[in-house]
Amino acid sequence: MPNTPDPGAPESAHEEEPWLSSDEVAKLWPVRKDRLPGVAHRTDVRVRSFGGASRGTWGAEPTFHYFHPGDVRRVASVIADGHVDIPSGWRTDTPDGRRAEFWGALSARVAGALFIAAVLCALLIGLATVIFLLTVE
Repeated sequence: MPNTPDPGAPESAHEEEPWLSSDEVAKLWPVRKDRLPGVAHRTDVRVRSFGGASRGTWGAEPTFHYFHPGDVRRVASVIADGHVDIPSGWRTDTPDGRRAEFWGALSARVAGALFIAAVLCALLIGLATVIFLLTVE
């Protein structure tokens, strides 16, 4: 990615402001948080990414993105005015974007609830098995 500086490169002397996290950028841009790196690439915002290393069979580590504060401020008004070609499903100010965000959050909550229910069922079955084995001669 040409707009991504080397993570090990030293900062220039005039650059003292800390880079912004995805949460901070999501407050400034009307863009869904999971689509921020794509929008940053389209608008030439410098991004630093950490994590994402492979864990083999277990997938990959989470990836954290940090955005250059000057670039984020420069692009904020351009994005808000609609001068950048961003798909409507990526934005938070369109019906498509709000719908995608709603269904994504709902599916994550349902998956979490099903996981907790499965763990509780497994614990109850295990406990019932132990009690049954202790009472049978």
